[in-house]
Amino acid sequence: MAGASVKVAVRVRPFNSRETSRDAKCVIQMQGNSTCISNPKQPKNEGKSFTFDYSYWSHTTVRFSLSVSPRTHSFSLLHSKSGNCVSMLCPVSPGAGKSYTMMGRQEEGQEGIIPQLCEDLFKRTVGNTDPDLSFSVEVSYMEIYCERVRDLLNPKSKGTLRVREHPIMGPYVEDLSKLAVTGYNDIQDLMDCGNKARTVAATNMNETSSRSHAVFTIVFTQKRRDQLTSLDTEKVSKVSLVDLAGSERADSSGAKGLRLKEGANINKSLTTLGKVISALAEMQNSKKRKSDFIPYRDSVLTWLLKENLGGNSRTAMIAALSPADINYEETLSTLRYADRAKQIRCNAIINEDPNARLIRELKEEVNRLRDLLFSQGLSELLETEKIIAELNETWEEKLRKTESIRHERESLLAEMGVSIKEDGGTLGVFSPKGTPHLVNLNEDPLMSECLLYYIKEGVTRVGQQDVDIRLSGQFIKEQHCVFYSHTNHQGEGKTVCVFGVTYFSVCMVGDTFGL
Repeated sequence: MAGASVKVAVRVRPFNSRETSRDAKCVIQMQGNSTCISNPKQPKNEGKSFTFDYSYWSHTTVRFSLSVSPRTHSFSLLHSKSGNCVSMLCPVSPGAGKSYTMMGRQEEGQEGIIPQLCEDLFKRTVGNTDPDLSFSVEVSYMEIYCERVRDLLNPKSKGTLRVREHPIMGPYVEDLSKLAVTGYNDIQDLMDCGNKARTVAATNMNETSSRSHAVFTIVFTQKRRDQLTSLDTEKVSKVSLVDLAGSERADSSGAKGLRLKEGANINKSLTTLGKVISALAEMQNSKKRKSDFIPYRDSVLTWLLKENLGGNSRTAMIAALSPADINYEETLSTLRYADRAKQIRCNAIINEDPNARLIRELKEEVNRLRDLLFSQGLSELLETEKIIAELNETWEEKLRKTESIRHERESLLAEMGVSIKEDGGTLGVFSPKGTPHLVNLNEDPLMSECLLYYIKEGVTRVGQQDVDIRLSGQFIKEQHCVFYSHTNHQGEGKTVCVFGVTYFSVCMVGDTFGL
């Protein structure tokens, strides 16, 4: 049976402050579902045209409208309620609005695709009046930074998580937390915690550039009781929402040192993704055998997205575009990327009763492994039994585990000097006991109060070069200030801050400076 092709949407944002300051010119035009881009170095030549399933023009609006969201997230909800696996990718160059498209802002009417989809999902389930039908939702949130996977929701998760491939379940992240949620507010709190833990940095193209790929996954389970047979049947859908880090050129982004290394890893994974997309598209055009080699394993990103790209999934891609002539090369590359993706066809299968089938097959595998225990070893057996235990967990056990992880996260944040208020909606930063420190402030509420810089015993230098605490900003000098911290034998301490040669202020241990 022929599969469904990948749905592709493109979206053009307004000029940002960087482009406005450089008197950028618009090189993109849209008419219907057709998008045309002109080469600023060859203005007389005819531009390159592309046709996509959806085209959204936000360049001339006062605010970067999120009108794209209803249709695209309805696509996800439609197939998730049908029991399909659904994935949505957002590829783009840095600063073109991908994180804004996916997450939006914490303002009324400015929510992104992910918050809108989650909110609408719970609105639809609340309206259920069928006593034999029940729903449950679980979420996970991870980032792929420099080819390493990190859990963004579990504070106890240290270091890199292993990516493994099971013969039945396919690629998965070992020990990635999957938390049960009962309402949209639960998801909103988890998204907020995950966004604050994401790796971001400033480049010449974007002040808060994502330095990692983020994957937000929703597992939506529909459970129905058959009154005639007294049996329960389930449909399980997995919605993967992927916020890709932007591909970048070192000369455009001004990346050096760690930023350059991050950019190289980002470009490596996106190049591999491009190869996978091209190979899958070529397979459709030339009727190649499915056994032909597809380089999924060349990067962690493509390995984890194996099912989403060429397997059991309904897939949509949103390409966010910059209209500025100074970003012509990056925008053209994104358009070509999206154009190749629309040629891919995926074969989505309704996931009817997957748990019962998985448990039966896994038990058979356990029996086989027990027979081969002495020759095969214990590791694969333990791995399979661990998966069976997770699949057999009751909903109450999942809720208890989620609550336990939440308490652990709050406890760890408290040790770091970050507390959650009683309403559970906002984060607060307080002074860690016995330790002088600096805390960051930022006009972006997602970035504010996320960093603590501890002042060590003795001398701590602050500035931009050859310092202990490195800060960046228009008014930060190369040697901005010096902190002198001293604790006497009675445990009493004081910290002195000196700007240049001028004595500035004194505070007791535990007080907070703001620069």
